Amino acid sequence: MDLKMVGCVVWVGRSSMDIQLEVIQSTKDNSSVTDSVALSANFIFVARDSKTRKAAPVNRLSPQTEKEKLLFEEAEARSKLRKSKAVGNNRGFENEEVNRLQALLTEGRIFSDMPALADRNSILLRDTRLEHSLICQPQQRNLHGRIFGGFLMHRAFELAFSTAYAFAGLAPYFLEIDHVDFLRPVDVGDFLRFKSCVLYTELENPDHPLINVEVVAHVTRPELRSSEVSNTFYFTFTIRPEAKSTNKGFRIRNVVPATEEEARHILERMDAKAIQSAKE
Repeated sequence: MDLKMVGCVVWVGRSSMDIQLEVIQSTKDNSSVTDSVALSANFIFVARDSKTRKAAPVNRLSPQTEKEKLLFEEAEARSKLRKSKAVGNNRGFENEEVNRLQALLTEGRIFSDMPALADRNSILLRDTRLEHSLICQPQQRNLHGRIFGGFLMHRAFELAFSTAYAFAGLAPYFLEIDHVDFLRPVDVGDFLRFKSCVLYTELENPDHPLINVEVVAHVTRPELRSSEVSNTFYFTFTIRPEAKSTNKGFRIRNVVPATEEEARHILERMDAKAIQSAKE
């Protein structure tokens, strides 16, 4: 099996660039070689002035073909979604959103106030949490002396997989990773803490349940009594039907928030994923 990686700039803003990468897999089928996309990902980079370290303008992009125009429009929509999400964090919820928020919180309150009457098919978000800590080592650094982003993603994935495994009770099957934020660099010697939780589940299709896991990485400095978020990761897993057949009593619980902050965060992620899925 041969793998080929192809990348191109699909959209640019004033100083930011959206770069799409595809891993193409070549397979032999009936004596002919066919290509299929095994993996695709989009990376957002921001140009910086080498002296001032402030945002620097980048060259304009002029899409020519229909495919290039489509990729440009999709990337522009993602950019608008990111900006609207940033604005949305500072505004109040509308009436419809308030109703959704209250619906999420209702069951969480029952867990807190009347635990004996709580739905046994549900679980509080906080009860799905796992955590992992490490000290970043020199062999994990990249060409710029920072901790390699791929290493952080690898550790985050391991914790997300373990979280989904412990939650479902069966080995999960990875589907996708969505929207990784690199908020600050991680240096050699940093005390890094990964915290995970099952953010929400999607159970509409019993044969294809979805487990959405969030992993947040914190650079922690005990001597300064500080902790800063360096990365956020969002993973989606499912359980294969053949795995479920080995456990007749298998079920995936609904995840409910205990606080308004948790409920708002769940709704933000649900809406962001729904918009992205609609555009795909």
